[in-house]
Amino acid sequence: IFAGNFPYHVSLIAINGKNCDTLSLIVTDNIMVFKPNIYIYPTTKTNLCLEVEFPKGGSITESIPEYNSGWCVDVDQNGLINNEFSYLFYESIQPDIFQYRKGWCIAKPDLKTFFEKNMALYNFSTAEIADFTDFWIPKLTESEYYMVYPQTNSIIDEVVQLKFSINPENINRLFYAIVGNTDYFKIEEPTIVQFKRDGFYVMEWGVIIK
Repeated sequence: IFAGNFPYHVSLIAINGKNCDTLSLIVTDNIMVFKPNIYIYPTTKTNLCLEVEFPKGGSITESIPEYNSGWCVDVDQNGLINNEFSYLFYESIQPDIFQYRKGWCIAKPDLKTFFEKNMALYNFSTAEIADFTDFWIPKLTESEYYMVYPQTNSIIDEVVQLKFSINPENINRLFYAIVGNTDYFKIEEPTIVQFKRDGFYVMEWGVIIK
């Protein structure tokens, strides 16, 4: 039985007389990331392929369009994919290495306003924010307060990596880890660094429910 939070760094030591062997392991807990939407904005109409990789283990569980072994799509300058989709959608399971130290505690009635303002600070567009709030606000109803912990590129890339056949100039990724709570609880707030929407760029949002 382990105390504290995942991941655990564990060493197994086998001793036989004067011989000693050590095996080091990292023990992790797996978690779902729900509904990441990947918005792609090339400077001109582009055909590209995208693979989602899991360096610490994991897999895609749902996708639209069908992921199979990767997406190969045509993307217009305005972000329309295959003349049909506004974004690539997937859900995945991977180790839970996300941070739960810095964030915000938000009352249920204030969630929509919070996410609209918070995502705008990260530089998401009005349409991208509406996609988020239209889907998630109706689902966040069971708790009086919600702890919201942001995860950006440096954390996400450790477990879920986006590999493009044509590299964007800016890949902007934001997952919110959301934990329901019965009472208000003040936590340290993170510093928000605005995403760059320059040249060929990508925006992505997703949610982790704890």
